[in-house]
Amino acid sequence: MPDPELGYKVRRLRRDRHMTQASLADALGISASYLNLIEHNRRNLTVPLLFKLADIFGLSLKDLVPDQRSFVLSDLMDALSDDLLVPYDLTNIEVQEVARAHPNFAGAFLALYDAYRKAAQDAQDLAELCGGREGDGEGGMADGFPAEQVSDFIQAKSNYFPALEAAAERVSTDIKLADESTFRGMSSFLTNAFGVRVMAMPPKDGWTIIRRFDPGRHELHISRHIPRETRDFQVAHQIGLLAADKEIRELAAEAGLLGDAANGLMRAALANYFAGALLMPYDEFHRRTLAWKYDVDLLANFFGTSFEQVCHRLVTLRRPGAQGIPLHMLRVDIAGNISKRFSLSGIRIPRHGASCPRWNVYWAFIEPGKINIQVSQTPDGQRYFCIARMVSRGVAGHNASRSLMSVGLGCRIEHAPNLVYAEGMNLDNASLTIPIGTSCRTCPRMDCDQRAFPPVNRNLGFNEHVRATSPYVVPRSTDK
Repeated sequence: MPDPELGYKVRRLRRDRHMTQASLADALGISASYLNLIEHNRRNLTVPLLFKLADIFGLSLKDLVPDQRSFVLSDLMDALSDDLLVPYDLTNIEVQEVARAHPNFAGAFLALYDAYRKAAQDAQDLAELCGGREGDGEGGMADGFPAEQVSDFIQAKSNYFPALEAAAERVSTDIKLADESTFRGMSSFLTNAFGVRVMAMPPKDGWTIIRRFDPGRHELHISRHIPRETRDFQVAHQIGLLAADKEIRELAAEAGLLGDAANGLMRAALANYFAGALLMPYDEFHRRTLAWKYDVDLLANFFGTSFEQVCHRLVTLRRPGAQGIPLHMLRVDIAGNISKRFSLSGIRIPRHGASCPRWNVYWAFIEPGKINIQVSQTPDGQRYFCIARMVSRGVAGHNASRSLMSVGLGCRIEHAPNLVYAEGMNLDNASLTIPIGTSCRTCPRMDCDQRAFPPVNRNLGFNEHVRATSPYVVPRSTDK
């Protein structure tokens, strides 16, 4: 089973469990020298050895050898749906052969395509500025390439970082000894451990900045105008940057990202991971998640966190022997842009642009505050159980500006009975299932009245005498 990542994974799992090569080799019934060759990807693992490794580390074969090729294939299809590449008329079979036979080439192509999109957007932004039109100040597509590097690394790690979990547990123990509220305990820890004072930001600054750290003066300023759960998370984030600096640096170095922007985003993402682990300690969070059947509101209320923060934490429950169900998560804005994506459930989330408008993550905007539940089916026949809710972010105040986002969370249909949201539902009722795709350009469904673009692999004619529900829907009747 050739897999360039498998040898590294075996070595990391062994070291995480403080095992020597000799002890693991003895458990596998092979020599230490042969194990050394495996760990350096100079020998392939046989199926019997894979089963033994899975048993030793308490993992399933799917966890030990995840098939990332399906995600590469989805990303390739998404990239090849670009109008620039449509004239080449590449078939699905050709793309599949590239993804499966030449994964490194596929990865290089995606990196090049990401760079092309970034350059194209930079040129467009520059043209708009030269033409006297100001941008929206949010970065947008210009930040796409660094963000995709970070997203790919997190996906490759299954969004689980044991080193950060351990660092958060160490800090959590110290904070609990203070016997104070979470905010006071974290503030005291920053002062005692790093000499950092946590201070309220001047009211005028707090409308536009929610956290500012001054390393020279050892001061952390937090806005007065943000919700309590956001305030706590920002303090925990700063603790992560200081208390887990070594772990964050090592992980960022391992990622090998290109450019200061990507490395800065990676550090921020890892500090956010630490913050979630600190505020929602793994063991207790996992235990209550199972007891409350993934009730996000109950978990948020108990841990003093937000809906989005809990959803983030749920997708990190990958500790061997204490795993949660494989989930996917995405976050979109009201324009349909995907700002966060991660999938362990197997669902394909587009790498660029928006996803299928039939996904409940978009319909959640229609009913603010309500959890929207959906049973969906993708073109490959796989069914998913998904929830989504619209959330707003920003500072408090009558005239304060807030951004609207929708957060979606889901799993394969066989895991749905583990979720409180599926109680009382007949999951076998076909009428409840909503057909969805990944994106219009890669979806083969031709009877969708939400279709915005034709599929990339079909050249559709236009009949001026017939108007269907969408210009790209093929009418079922041939009547003129």
